[in-house]
Amino acid sequence: MFEQEFETRSVRMERMCLMTLQAPAADVDRIMDGVVRITPLAMGRYDANAYQSGPGIERYRPLEGAAAGPEAALRKRPGTVELSFELPADQDLVERVIEAIFQLHSYQEPVIRIQTILASRSKGLDDGANPHRWWNTTGDWKKAAADTPPA
Repeated sequence: MFEQEFETRSVRMERMCLMTLQAPAADVDRIMDGVVRITPLAMGRYDANAYQSGPGIERYRPLEGAAAGPEAALRKRPGTVELSFELPADQDLVERVIEAIFQLHSYQEPVIRIQTILASRSKGLDDGANPHRWWNTTGDWKKAAADTPPA
């Protein structure tokens, strides 16, 4: 529907690549550490931005030539998560990230998908009076800070 970047009063919609991959939960920190060594995954005034789903079950059967050898039975591996993050639409960068994921992943065939998307980027307007922003509420982060005795 929308192929070109556009803006609203508060947001710029920019062309990005959405990278999604599946991995055992135990691989996530190693993979994400490798990715952020290549690119900061920046979004406004934040970095290391990614999403990790809850654990699910991956289904597969190794065939002839698989590192595990061929098997007749279907495997069901619990504890697999999906990670997603946005990258600038820069093919060299995307290729370096894919290669890092491949080297850091525990699978012979990592599941990596790329989509071209339009992603929101805030224009950084003053939200000091917006009652819906977490920093203008009594969210958990404020309670934790209030419970910490002064040094």
